[in-house]
Amino acid sequence: MSTVLSVKGLSKSYGHVRALNGVSFDVPQGSVFGILGPNGSGKTTLLGIVMDVLKASGGEFLWMGKPGSEILRRQIGTLLETPNFYHYLSGQANLKIAAAIKQKGKEDIPAVLEKVNLTQRKDSKFSTYSLGMKQRLAIASTLLGNPDILVFDEPTNGLDPAGIAEIRQLIKNLNHHGKTIIMASHILDEVEKVCTHVAIIQKGVLKTTGTVSELLSGSTSASGATIVEIELAAENLSLLEDVLRKMNGLTEINRSESGVSILCEENISPAAINKYCFEQGVILNQLIIKRKSLEKRFLEITGNQSDR
Repeated sequence: MSTVLSVKGLSKSYGHVRALNGVSFDVPQGSVFGILGPNGSGKTTLLGIVMDVLKASGGEFLWMGKPGSEILRRQIGTLLETPNFYHYLSGQANLKIAAAIKQKGKEDIPAVLEKVNLTQRKDSKFSTYSLGMKQRLAIASTLLGNPDILVFDEPTNGLDPAGIAEIRQLIKNLNHHGKTIIMASHILDEVEKVCTHVAIIQKGVLKTTGTVSELLSGSTSASGATIVEIELAAENLSLLEDVLRKMNGLTEINRSESGVSILCEENISPAAINKYCFEQGVILNQLIIKRKSLEKRFLEITGNQSDR
């Protein structure tokens, strides 16, 4: 899988304030990549740098292996702040103005209105739109010119649950049709339901990055290794527990009425555990890798504090 965006040691200082401190990660092509962090963590600063709105104090970034440039920037659909749409004009008329400013995409207007489900309201004044509809029109403006990469800063900020659900489904649909999407958010539920990959930033420091499924599958030990929780069961639980206590590499074993829960580093595979138990005369009837909520993992990584 090729890399769309490579961030290498990005730093940004405002006087004595360090907004970003050596952040590095790669965004795979075809992913929905969430940049997640508490308010004030540096997410917006990071997006501003990679879109050449801000200048980094150190480090670099590459789009498709090339340094940022105006030509590359024009090929990316960007929503860093709410566009200044004209309230007295229709949605369609506002998109015509946006296309004129971009000098491209006028022929795309019917298609992008259809993608954001605003075709039936294309002739309605912007002032009559709900907050969700206004945000969908803003996303429609980023689709003019049919860019392969989209960058959104807090795309559901300020929306009600219905509006959040609309934008969430729209992002999924755009990704399904081949768009790589990079989005900053502090809303854990949004990232867990929409994103395929995530980078967690706190106080300008990258805390972890990887796929969402990897992040949810385990905790992190003091040495930095990922700890996975696995639930096991067999007909003879006492024998299962005794066998597991003799297995190397398990960091914790807990017995319950229904089974045995173990903690181990991720290099100990479920297949290896199953093979070991079988060789010791125990046939497993359950082996489940426990999946944590993103909220729990987020708090494990960052603590329960805002960065403001």
